[in-house]
Amino acid sequence: MHQPAPDSRPRVLHLAQPVDGGVARVVLDLVRAQLATGLRVSVGCPDSELATGARELGAEVWEWTAVRSPGPGLRGEVRRLRRLIAQARPGLVHAHSAKAGLAARLALRGRIPTVFQPHAWSFEAADGLTGLLARRWERLGARWADRVVCVSEAERERGLRAGVRASYAVIPNGVDPVRFCPSPAGTARAALSAESGVDLGTAPLVVCVGRLCRQKGQDVLLRAWERVRAEVPGARLALVGDGPDRAALRAAAGPGVLFPGAVRDVRPWYRAADLVVLPSRWEGMALAPLEALACGRPVVLADVDGARESLPPASAGLCLVPSEDPGALAAAVAGLLSDAPLRAEFGEAGRRHVLSTHDVRHTAGRIADLYRELLGARPPVPCEHRESLLS
Repeated sequence: MHQPAPDSRPRVLHLAQPVDGGVARVVLDLVRAQLATGLRVSVGCPDSELATGARELGAEVWEWTAVRSPGPGLRGEVRRLRRLIAQARPGLVHAHSAKAGLAARLALRGRIPTVFQPHAWSFEAADGLTGLLARRWERLGARWADRVVCVSEAERERGLRAGVRASYAVIPNGVDPVRFCPSPAGTARAALSAESGVDLGTAPLVVCVGRLCRQKGQDVLLRAWERVRAEVPGARLALVGDGPDRAALRAAAGPGVLFPGAVRDVRPWYRAADLVVLPSRWEGMALAPLEALACGRPVVLADVDGARESLPPASAGLCLVPSEDPGALAAAVAGLLSDAPLRAEFGEAGRRHVLSTHDVRHTAGRIADLYRELLGARPPVPCEHRESLLS
């Protein structure tokens, strides 16, 4: 009987931890686009919605038990990762964010082509000794990454200023403009109200999507919100997401603020919004503004590296505000909520900007070119030697 020839295409293994927020959405968008081009794709991550989503897309999923932050369990996590890699036999590993990047580079030490994508540098989230250790690790770990993929030129420059000497590639984030597409706000809001059980009414709705943590700056938005409500009575704000600052933010929230929690599909919230806001303190390149713009919704952003690159130049003057400035943020939000024609103009321009610059198919194509370059630069490791190589 004729046996089918073994599939000789190299397998790409995406490793991810954390498994929520923008990192998970980037991984799933890449997996979707890569599978569509015929690439062999696997995902290694803790049991999570990311794992479920990857399986639903048709990717092979390997469970890797690991917590979000470094700690005393790191040695065991690296050991488990070595076993996973020996079983999955990837030709290339693409590690996403600080924790997966730490574990993958310790496990592999450059023995298989390795791509590290920080999704914002680990040292930006830490102060004092922890921040110093994070910088030292990134400088050391760079030797075990064939490429460090930054999503903006600003992210690469921050790495260089911190002394991270690496072979860099700058590939901006992309979103799927077919999945993230416009829908009339009124229709979307009625459908979301029925689905969520929360009556969103017809008053202006501002949406902020992101992990509830210091980085994303929701506390700044809450300090601005009282002034917004004074100028736009009845306006409502939805902080979509979950995270360590949830309780503190709820305690600080005034009238008209909703906490829907983490949602598996953020598209209904963008489409229901009149305006999307991201008041971050730092970013790599956030997905939320790109997703909102793809849905035809205008955005207001804190003027920080990794956020300003998301905007079409024509709207930057009115839609960028200084970071950690509640007064400027309130003025920009209230001004746009009071000007429906300008919101529509900015939303349409944003959609065109995403189609031309941030289509995930363009991003996936550049990532695929990078994979081919790295795989062509090294002879493949024979499968029979893979397990001993990683032990």
